[in-house]
Amino acid sequence: MTKTLEAYRKKALTDPAIKAEYDRLAPEFRIARAIIDARKTAKLTQGDLATRMGTTQSAIARMESGRQMPSTTTLMKVAEATGTELLVGFG
Repeated sequence: MTKTLEAYRKKALTDPAIKAEYDRLAPEFRIARAIIDARKTAKLTQGDLATRMGTTQSAIARMESGRQMPSTTTLMKVAEATGTELLVGFG
């Protein structure tokens, strides 16, 4: 399945409009991936992270899926709950 999905992704990205949208959304998905990585490194479930942050598991799921962009305050809560440091920069 993964190879089929990767092949589909590569083919889809040959379309300039799809590639442009994919590139436009890349920063949001990098944030989602960073949240997932921090949670997994801390060996937490979405529910565990939600409890530590005082929110719900569904809110964590929305952030991790990229459907909801977290605020800086929320990112600081993620860092505190996972024992990590929030680093912000421009490249």
